[in-house]
Amino acid sequence: MSRTTVVVALALLAWAAQAAPPADEADISVRARTDGERVLIDVDFSVAATAVETWAVLTDYDNMAGFVSGLQASRIINREGDTLVVLQKGNASRGPLSLSFENVREIVLAPMTEIRSRLLSGTFTASEFTTRVVDHGDSTQIVNHGEFIPNIWVPPVIGPPLIEAETRKQFQELRAEILRRKTAGAPN
Repeated sequence: MSRTTVVVALALLAWAAQAAPPADEADISVRARTDGERVLIDVDFSVAATAVETWAVLTDYDNMAGFVSGLQASRIINREGDTLVVLQKGNASRGPLSLSFENVREIVLAPMTEIRSRLLSGTFTASEFTTRVVDHGDSTQIVNHGEFIPNIWVPPVIGPPLIEAETRKQFQELRAEILRRKTAGAPN
């Protein structure tokens, strides 16, 4: 394959990743960028559910593999008060990027308001995320900021749009589960 063909193919993949998301994902704001080897991600969106309904899904680590398609396994392996140790295995892929992972994370909960997560061990070199849950009564805003260092090189032109698309998909799946449970009237 010629260099020109490779460049054109990469440009098309980047364009496809930046194309407008489906209507049910369009209001999920996701921004990914690289800073050296570090990837920074910011997410902001609302869900038509209470903070209690939202919190129940965001912290349902033992069942998360059932509603987040990129997870093959997710379980709490230790709990001490509001501090959890969670093991997650999965695969995130978009276009030419594919990343299998197995991570053990420390999760510190500030009930109904914030989830702080940091990598203890696993596939990534480093990873820290903070998710804020902002109660607006009948709706809840979710604001997430994360930084991680993957174990693979992220191409600067196509990497961030691909990461944005995969992140948007994961948060859409979380929102869909929140709304499914709300409609079903089930606490879990």
